[in-house]
Amino acid sequence: METVFVIAALKLVGYGLATIGPGLGVGIACYGCCVGTARQPEVGGRLFTNFIIGAALAEALALIGFVLAFIL
Repeated sequence: METVFVIAALKLVGYGLATIGPGLGVGIACYGCCVGTARQPEVGGRLFTNFIIGAALAEALALIGFVLAFIL
């Protein structure tokens, strides 16, 4: 019975560690978008579009990890 609780706790810890990557990815992408827009304001719209696509892909990794924590 105790092993079930340990496995459940380790799943949550694993998911917490798995969210570090997407969090860093979105942060770095946002930083790049802000710096790029500051340097060339005329391409801000295209940079923002690319940022949204990249952020969505990085967040998809976090959601996959969230689902896997419940499946396994």
